Amino acid sequence: MSAKKPRPKSTTVHHPRTSKPIVFSGRDGLAAYTAHPESFPPDRMIYHTDDWAVINDLYPKSSVHILLLPRDTSKNILHPFDAFEDTTFLAAVQAEVAKLRELVASELRRKYGRFSVSEQPRIQAMEADDPPAELPPGRDWTKDVVSGIHAHPSMNHLHVHVLSVDRFSPCMRHRKHYNSFNTPFLVPVEDFPLAKTDKRRHPGREGYLDANLTCWRCGRNFGNKFARLKEHLAEEFDVWKKI
Repeated sequence: MSAKKPRPKSTTVHHPRTSKPIVFSGRDGLAAYTAHPESFPPDRMIYHTDDWAVINDLYPKSSVHILLLPRDTSKNILHPFDAFEDTTFLAAVQAEVAKLRELVASELRRKYGRFSVSEQPRIQAMEADDPPAELPPGRDWTKDVVSGIHAHPSMNHLHVHVLSVDRFSPCMRHRKHYNSFNTPFLVPVEDFPLAKTDKRRHPGREGYLDANLTCWRCGRNFGNKFARLKEHLAEEFDVWKKI
């Protein structure tokens, strides 16, 4: 007997005027956040404007993982390779991603600053009876943030990933999850516009998702042993946050 196919996940929101339920199913699930961002609580919707919706990823692949969703309906249904051919739109996306990198860095400082050796001078200055007018810079958490789009997105609506570098999450469940964030399959928005000959335009041909599993931090090669990699990622996470 063949295994049952999983039901496509859906997102239901209520129309702000009629309260009628609207269902966005499967690969169209992200459309709910751009169509009716006001329908979501703060733990999901970080902020929204006329141009953007920014959410916490429902299935994060790092300890901090957010998504930038453009609301322009002439762009957000396009593949990012096509949408980013518009240099004005690309520049706007890149500027917003730069802000979100700072936002994620700030969240990393909040969550892990107390564990970090390089953050201690800043913490001590903040807690001093007579704190200095200018605090020590502390750890540069922006270096621990990665951002980009998947060369072959799993969802239909344009979205940019902004996440911490640790790849430490219970939602990181298999080889393709990991390699989609640890190989050129994740294309930084700073690299656009891409040349027509760029190999990342052909992720299947390049075999990114089926590549050997290598640690993002030390480079150790785990072949196809995902369970062993997961154990190692937990160890690296503990070391990383203490730097």
